[in-house]
Amino acid sequence: MLTTNKAAAIFAELGHPARLQILRCAIEYGKTGVSVGEIQAELNIPASTLSHHISRMVKVGLIHQSREKQTLFCSADFNVIRSVIDYLEKDCCSKES
Repeated sequence: MLTTNKAAAIFAELGHPARLQILRCAIEYGKTGVSVGEIQAELNIPASTLSHHISRMVKVGLIHQSREKQTLFCSADFNVIRSVIDYLEKDCCSKES
């Protein structure tokens, strides 16, 4: 179960438009992931800025990185994403009349 502090940290990272775009891009590519170069090309984000955003997302667990030879891949952590959704839905509609 996701704690309030962990959820707040995740939401803080998703509060930046570029990071939200990066996550959506990683989600589109599924569990196989997407190369950092492809993210950069699709979103037109400078390499140093992209690296900064990705590292922040890795820190809260939204993105995992793996290396295949010279290529760095990013993949969305669907378990973390699901835990955020579950956190929001936990008490859904419990106070409806």
